[in-house]
Amino acid sequence: MKRRALLAPAAALLATRGLAGCATPAVAPAGTGDLGVVIQRARGALAIVNTSSRTLLAEVPGLGDLSHASVVFSRDGANAFVFGRDGALTRVNLLAQRIEARVQQAGNSIGGAICADGTLVAAQNYAPGGIKVFDARTLALVADIPAYQMAASHEPERRAAPSSGGATPEGAGAEGAGGRPRSRVVGLVDLPGRRFAYALFDADAICIADLSDPARPQVTRFDGIGRQPYDALLTPDGRHYIAGLFGEDGLALIDLWQAEPKARRILAGYGRGEQPLPVYKMPHLRGWAVAGRHAYLPAIGRHEVLVVDTQSWQEVGRIAVAGQPVFVIARPDARQVWVNFALPDYHRVQVIDTLEQRVVRTLEPGRAVLHMEFTPRAEAVWLSARDDHRVLVLDTQSFATLASLPVDSPSGIFFTARAARMGF
Repeated sequence: MKRRALLAPAAALLATRGLAGCATPAVAPAGTGDLGVVIQRARGALAIVNTSSRTLLAEVPGLGDLSHASVVFSRDGANAFVFGRDGALTRVNLLAQRIEARVQQAGNSIGGAICADGTLVAAQNYAPGGIKVFDARTLALVADIPAYQMAASHEPERRAAPSSGGATPEGAGAEGAGGRPRSRVVGLVDLPGRRFAYALFDADAICIADLSDPARPQVTRFDGIGRQPYDALLTPDGRHYIAGLFGEDGLALIDLWQAEPKARRILAGYGRGEQPLPVYKMPHLRGWAVAGRHAYLPAIGRHEVLVVDTQSWQEVGRIAVAGQPVFVIARPDARQVWVNFALPDYHRVQVIDTLEQRVVRTLEPGRAVLHMEFTPRAEAVWLSARDDHRVLVLDTQSFATLASLPVDSPSGIFFTARAARMGF
């Protein structure tokens, strides 16, 4: 794909001279509901796509290291906020198809979130650790919230839960106040209001930051939640924040609707008595894992998807799959769950029928399928085949290929429908 825009900006009004000498618009302003972006990780660029016409619209270059990039959208879907692995945060105008603001906010970052009213954008950082919060309009820094491996009495944090027992912090982040090492941050999600939840990989903790007053953020920290939280999800109703644990079998859950929330362990020891396999790629968790009253979660180091009742948070089943699951994503109507895999099975995608609770289709759509994204009404799914330099669009009923788009080293796919969903 060439570096120039493939189509003129969708918002441009092209005037032509009529017979009576009047200027009339040839193209009306376009909406944003059928737009999306695809990360081109090797080029440091975004491909802007139209999900209704299944076409490429433009390429926006100059986004730096996108080897582990993620995207959130403004409330109107017109702007994409891109979090680069190199710590850059970039706002891209999807209608004008250009970069409008960019800040180098950290040394190593793996994602972020936008608050409910769309005014604040938060980045989760590996180096130097902690989160930074920005004005969504200007990208001016409004809060820098450190995250330490061990809390101290003089930190502006309110200890919200007792430790469940002496886990030793692992890893080494940048040092903060008093020479204390900072923790890498994972699992950052937006909560109702101007709040964010996130997990501390090196501190075995979960934090909730309230930025009702951005100048005075209030942070509640839950310690002893389990070893090495690696990612997290917020249930679609905004009630439960769940962090997956890399250092042990199980997950940590917080019921955010309670007057005094507490962290508790769920699915503890789900792999008890079994030898775990080497983990080649860390799985991802988000609210997409919830289908009806069940959550479908990747089992760390196993060729299984765990089925969990979202009322009791007890395991109610397991589904054997072709490899180690990375993304386990429910179709928006909850009728299917699609799974892709780590090496050596990342050329496969499997489809789980949620009524039958079993795999009903195994697909091999391309080499290195890194990500999947459903259209809002579930009629199609887009898949990135990195090593084939293609994005494939599949019909979710017939599994027929509807489109194949040339995209250089595609990875993450993000549609503007995410703007209306919590925890995305």
